[in-house]
Amino acid sequence: MEHMGIEPGRIQFSWVSSAESTKFVQVVKEVTEAVKALGPNNNFITKEAKAA
Repeated sequence: MEHMGIEPGRIQFSWVSSAESTKFVQVVKEVTEAVKALGPNNNFITKEAKAA
């Protein structure tokens, strides 16, 4: 995903069964904390064109 401008850690995959609600909550918390720690992804911010 790096070649597309997405930093490692912004996308995570985890297998959680529908019967594992506690695991789902834990995975969501961990992913949210990891992405917040990375801060904003500046790779997709468009810059204004300068007028001539």
